[in-house]
Amino acid sequence: MKRRVIAAGCIALTLGLTATACGDDGDGGKGGKADGKGKTLTVWIMEGTNPDPRPFFKEVGAAFEKKTGAKIKVEYQQWATAQKKFTTAIEGGEDQVPDVAEVGTTWVPQFAETGALVDVSDDLKKSGLANDLVEGLKDAGTLDGKQYGMPWYAGVRSIVYRKDVFEKHDLKPPTTWKELQETAKTLKEKEPDKIAFPVAGGAEMFATAFVWGAGGELATQQGDKWKSAINSPEAVKGIKYYTDLARKDRVSPAKVNTWTEKEVGDAWNKGQISMSVGGNWTPKAIVEANPKLKGKLGAVPIPGQTGGMSKSFLGGSYLSAFNTDKKELAWELVKLMTTGEFAAKWAKQTNYFPGQNSELKKIEAQKDPLVEPFAKQMIEAGATVPKTKAYGEIQASQVITGMVQSILTGKSSVQDAADKAAKDMDDIFAKDK
Repeated sequence: MKRRVIAAGCIALTLGLTATACGDDGDGGKGGKADGKGKTLTVWIMEGTNPDPRPFFKEVGAAFEKKTGAKIKVEYQQWATAQKKFTTAIEGGEDQVPDVAEVGTTWVPQFAETGALVDVSDDLKKSGLANDLVEGLKDAGTLDGKQYGMPWYAGVRSIVYRKDVFEKHDLKPPTTWKELQETAKTLKEKEPDKIAFPVAGGAEMFATAFVWGAGGELATQQGDKWKSAINSPEAVKGIKYYTDLARKDRVSPAKVNTWTEKEVGDAWNKGQISMSVGGNWTPKAIVEANPKLKGKLGAVPIPGQTGGMSKSFLGGSYLSAFNTDKKELAWELVKLMTTGEFAAKWAKQTNYFPGQNSELKKIEAQKDPLVEPFAKQMIEAGATVPKTKAYGEIQASQVITGMVQSILTGKSSVQDAADKAAKDMDDIFAKDK
């Protein structure tokens, strides 16, 4: 039987529940019976979500040890290489995998299919949490009716720009693709020491917005099978627009051709960028790293070709327990971090959206100009990648980023690169039974 995660709704791909949402006692399951004295849980966390996660995990570790007697050892991973590291660890067996890990929503089907993740469905029911999860977000971690972890956080990407630079040159935020192109060209001319609009070859979710914005799809489902659509005329149009910003308009220098999203963030922190695709977590991270930019940032949804919005990827992370000999302790840590005090702290520190509709409405009501555009993008123009474990393998193989980089470096035409990517995707889809 073909397995795939049920598609999540726009509002759903968000952060785990706050204290008031839990059927628990508000402290993430205080009173749990897991005895962890003398034990240590290995925890893998992706780097870059929280500007400074170490104080947060120091608090988590102290609370967890007080509650269970166990310690935690946090190991930080890079998004760009983590998936392969997970895959290698899973193949190596129980001794190689972490006890608890942050798992991207698109990875859940791939890892669950192997039997590496713990089914926590019964734990959710016993903890009174099962009915408190936003339905679509719950679906993102569900495979064949079984829940593989707890939603931790999620977000969406829009356009982030230097408001002070725009005001200096009497520029307005772009509302169409042509305006985005012309604005980027003006920024290149007026602010030559800054990158006008980075076309980051290693940032898959930057490119996909323009595929979707042009009316294309990454892949389409035909019965029980998936087939690549990355080389369709619509998708190619979007890829060409995006890569032409670098190849023809030169608004993005050659050094950016291989940049990942993290490297774009590093450049923002140094004040080297005028405008870029960025996540709802980006403005806060920039100001944390460079306080001089406080009050100087703006945000708008990614514009559509002739108006409206281009779709943008809605993604996030689960906290999942792996099948090791510390499963009971692992679940206690997952609960502690995704409910109550620590869920609320993580949301505040990272600027991700809460998982409850009522909490989201509270955020919208604040009318924060650096938050509202992302909320609008999330609710009205969100998109997801194919919900199949095969897409996790496609991401691990860097098919989309390889395609973009091939175009940016002049090795392939847009159509040739897209055709190769389509073949590579279909080869991987064919293995997904």
